[in-house]
Amino acid sequence: MRTKIIWLASVLALASLVCTAMPASKAADSNSNNNSALLNQNSEDIAVMRVEGERRFKSNCGRCHAAPHKFPPRMMATIVRHMRVRATITDEDRRLILLYMTQ
Repeated sequence: MRTKIIWLASVLALASLVCTAMPASKAADSNSNNNSALLNQNSEDIAVMRVEGERRFKSNCGRCHAAPHKFPPRMMATIVRHMRVRATITDEDRRLILLYMTQ
């Protein structure tokens, strides 16, 4: 249990370092691309994608992690990107999980 807490603290610290190191313009471009993609879909589609993201979170991430806390979207994107490599999550799973965790 203590090892998991230390590991999670390390991942969060790494995520915060990466987020602060990212140039603001790059982050703004990334967020505007995500926002424009969401604006092109109606609220019903977004709700379906969020439910699918929750299902994929439970099947991929829920094996080791409890329900997510709410973190800023940039931080969640970094955490999901790092966990994608460790848990061999597909890009679509990553996108849906990130939508679930940031909505």
